[in-house]
Amino acid sequence: MEKNTQFVGQSLAFLDAVEQAGRAAELNRPVLVIGERGTGKELIAERLHHLSPRWGEPLIVMNCAALPETLIEAELFGHEQGAFTGATKARPGRFEDADGGTLFLDELGTLSMAAQERLLRVVEYGEVTRIGASRAVQVDVRIVAATNEDLPAAAEAGRFRPDLLDRLSFEVITLPPLRAREGDITVLADHFGRRMAAERDWPQWPGFTAACAAELEGYGWPGNVRELRNVVERAVYRWDEPGRPISRITFDPFASPWKPKPMMPRASAAPAGDAPAPAAVAAPAIAFEDISDLRAAVDGHEAAIIRAALDRFRYNQRATAKGLGLTYDQLRHCMKKHGLSAG
Repeated sequence: MEKNTQFVGQSLAFLDAVEQAGRAAELNRPVLVIGERGTGKELIAERLHHLSPRWGEPLIVMNCAALPETLIEAELFGHEQGAFTGATKARPGRFEDADGGTLFLDELGTLSMAAQERLLRVVEYGEVTRIGASRAVQVDVRIVAATNEDLPAAAEAGRFRPDLLDRLSFEVITLPPLRAREGDITVLADHFGRRMAAERDWPQWPGFTAACAAELEGYGWPGNVRELRNVVERAVYRWDEPGRPISRITFDPFASPWKPKPMMPRASAAPAGDAPAPAAVAAPAIAFEDISDLRAAVDGHEAAIIRAALDRFRYNQRATAKGLGLTYDQLRHCMKKHGLSAG
């Protein structure tokens, strides 16, 4: 977990989540942090620890999805010498390591049912029994857990223990995705861009062109803040004119005309008499000689341009308007004129 990270953002949805974490930090209760990948769940866990009375004690991090199921319990609860093949010496688990402090369990939803059962006992009684041990060890640990799963739905489906969910959900902090954080994309892009420009020893931060800024605003950001950081830092790293605003960004670093094509399964021979599948038909070229109504033709092309731009900017109307050089009201007028929906 990075120690030089900081919260950057100004949207109400984001600030509400940060404030909620600050209030919950001072209580000695478990907290669940819910959010899509890249939304900053680790940062919230850090905040919960460092603002708590346990701030001087260990903050132990464990990614539950990073270890095979056979090792999860040994990592969490520890083991005695000879408890299983390869256990050449006794080893404390993460709970004992975090005694007096905070244990952050990332990807909580991937825990096996057996590990969930043992975790429930720790939450209820504060006791940990190493694998192969005959007696329990008392620990004082605050649990902060994170996941991008719908745990209530997982509990209903029998994949997560409802009693464990009840005990861990004293407070639930749900982080907004980046697409819901109004105004934060520009703020974050500027923050990451300035930091990367300083790393590249640029004399100043030139910013992005209006078209690039519109693209950043209009993108859906499935990877949230982590993806935005990669896109912005990549754009700065690839830009060779520090005196001019950046006008080129790459959302997909794998995009390339030489990208390997996926292996296709070998098709079985078609039965005799079956006609081959028709090839995709290319869009017809504009037949100017067939145009008999200029106004209708212009309106049709205008509607097609606006429809394509809306699709490109994921139906973010403000970004679409900026990308087309229109005001928001002008775009709305055109959409109404051509009967285009808001997506």
